[in-house]
Amino acid sequence: MTALLDVDGVAAPPRANGELVFAEPWESRAFGMAVTLVEAGLFTWDEFRDSLVARVAAWEADHAPGEEYRYYRCWLAALEDGVVDAGADDAVAVAERAARLAERPAGHDHADGDGHGHGH
Repeated sequence: MTALLDVDGVAAPPRANGELVFAEPWESRAFGMAVTLVEAGLFTWDEFRDSLVARVAAWEADHAPGEEYRYYRCWLAALEDGVVDAGADDAVAVAERAARLAERPAGHDHADGDGHGHGH
């Protein structure tokens, strides 16, 4: 799988000094979910990459130059496409769940003992 990620162009994940870069915890989770689902055979890397390229192109078509680009928003949308296309869930449920996960505040993934009552 690592060799598949060593790509140039719009499908290439953000990197710094050769290492993958994630701005928020949900981005690394979305990345891991896509890799895991490819390895599990739910969809192929080529199918995922094609969807990712299409999602990036759609974002570019819908946004003005200079507008903040969020690579992992496109990644998450491509992941949703792969899950829905594989028949694992319906589009509305996937989109709603993805939106909830993406909007979780920074620092949500923290140590136990936080006292605000969600399960770990």
